[in-house]
Amino acid sequence: MIAVMDIRIVPARVADFHQVVTDHPRYWGERDLRALHLLALVQEFGSTCLVARAEDGIRGYVFGFVTPDGTGYVHLIATRDDARGTGLGRRLYAAFAEAAERHGARQLKAITSIENTGSIAFHRSLGFDAKIVGDYNGPGRDMAVFHRDLPLDVAE
Repeated sequence: MIAVMDIRIVPARVADFHQVVTDHPRYWGERDLRALHLLALVQEFGSTCLVARAEDGIRGYVFGFVTPDGTGYVHLIATRDDARGTGLGRRLYAAFAEAAERHGARQLKAITSIENTGSIAFHRSLGFDAKIVGDYNGPGRDMAVFHRDLPLDVAE
């Protein structure tokens, strides 16, 4: 287990994006989600795409943006395999929520596959409402859709 104290959460750079994609298995294991990693998010929404940087590299990241209706949408959030269980995911969400609020967000939203029980439990622990939405991602592709109002207090 690693200490969380020496981690700085900062806006992602293009080089960080490439490092995350290179180290993809450290964050996602056997699931290949590289197609969801869009460099354009870092390029266009840099202040809400964040990395948790430590001496030994990027321990976690959150890529998201704020929609015109004031929703802070989390597209991806992941922690490195050796950083799980340290509270880093909660810290990343808190940092994203603060950045999103600075851009006018009043609520947060995220989605995940209905099979991703870990993500569902994590989001519920942060106070998100979870709803299964049929065909959300196309025919037969139901998704768990999460919503919650801001502010986000990770101690909740």
